[in-house]
Amino acid sequence: MKRDWQLLLMTLPAIALLLVFHYVPLLGNVIAFQDYSPYVGMKDSPWVGLSNFQWLLLDESFWDATLNTLSITAFQLIFYFPVPIMLAVLLDSVVRPRLRLFVQGIVYMPHFFSWVLVVTLFQQMFGGAGVLSQTLRNQGYDGIDLMTNPDTFIALVTAETIWKDAGWGTIIFLAALAAINQNLYEAAAVDGASRWRRMWHITLPGLRPIIILLLILRLGEALNVGFEQFFLQRDAVGRDAAEVLDTFVYWRTLLTGEWSYGAAAGLVKGLVGLILILVANKVAHRFGEDGIYKRS
Repeated sequence: MKRDWQLLLMTLPAIALLLVFHYVPLLGNVIAFQDYSPYVGMKDSPWVGLSNFQWLLLDESFWDATLNTLSITAFQLIFYFPVPIMLAVLLDSVVRPRLRLFVQGIVYMPHFFSWVLVVTLFQQMFGGAGVLSQTLRNQGYDGIDLMTNPDTFIALVTAETIWKDAGWGTIIFLAALAAINQNLYEAAAVDGASRWRRMWHITLPGLRPIIILLLILRLGEALNVGFEQFFLQRDAVGRDAAEVLDTFVYWRTLLTGEWSYGAAAGLVKGLVGLILILVANKVAHRFGEDGIYKRS
């Protein structure tokens, strides 16, 4: 404390943000066990025990939203999660520093776009009057509208996520690649190892701890795939395809004033996320990795 007080002082703004926006609101979860009314307040709202959770677990729309959320998470784990890794490896292989910085700037940029802009761009490309549909019509084929097709919605939102956030996701992997001892590559090259051999036996093992850590964290957020992206496209493809837990809480509870019901749904999401993190971390320990925390 005495030696590093300057560094600790620099962390105070981040600690304050965590306290105000993450820990203090935890106290409000008590309304999940109440018939809460904002006109009465938490202190005088009647206690109802676990009835909100019973109501939630018997709600078919909740299970439909949960199934959609898990399906999207599983799909994105397969088709989105590896993309930042591959992109980081490709960027790291670029020898010329200026070219690397230029490419990094290009792939980072979409992260700072709002989802409104991202959905609009995809609408202009893949909508019924978009570039793809018009090109097909000019060639004598029927136009297509991917933006209103519920059957391809899961692939559409994954493509949007890749375009927007894959570049930003490479930052951690690029940092991990920079920490790999370059002498290993030189020794492997002297021994005759090809580029693919060096990547398989040096690069990927060096990235493995970071990959496992981020995979565990992603599993912890399995029921949290975002709100704005799905909220903007829900009406276009229908509730059956685009309803996830975040939009379910908004439409089913907040707009109807069922605050306690929404709090119960949030607690269930948090509990499931915690269980997934603990299970995934235990699996990581079985494979000899530290995961989020080391074994005692």
